[in-house]
Amino acid sequence: MSEKAEKYRLALAQVQALTEGESDAIAKMANVAALLHETFAFWWTGFYRVVGEELVLGPFQGPVACMHIPFGKGVCGTAWERKETLVVPDVEAFPGHIACSSASRSEIVVPLVRDGKVVAVLDIDSEHLSTFDETDREWLEKMVTYV
Repeated sequence: MSEKAEKYRLALAQVQALTEGESDAIAKMANVAALLHETFAFWWTGFYRVVGEELVLGPFQGPVACMHIPFGKGVCGTAWERKETLVVPDVEAFPGHIACSSASRSEIVVPLVRDGKVVAVLDIDSEHLSTFDETDREWLEKMVTYV
């Protein structure tokens, strides 16, 4: 197991313990964002919640962020529309990228799907190119099942 995968394995165990018995989604999102941000030192780590036809900023760690993202727009809105995780090695090359911060260079967005509907997305940004890979996708997709 790679060092990154091992960090994720330990973080997943913490996510399971933090969320066990907790019914409030916002509280779970807040702790998961904080845990991931602290463990991996990402540039920005947080959630956007589906509210009507847009994503609304939820709990996060990092610099200020966009508060509303339309369905199908940017990386987050596209992940929501497609109901699939998007790994973007270079946000400048992503059509329609919404630049909340010029410091963000790569991104991963993982949708939280409940009963066939996306209810939120986990958005993680890095100030470096090509930060995220299949290891991140695999473990983050497991983590969001606990939120």
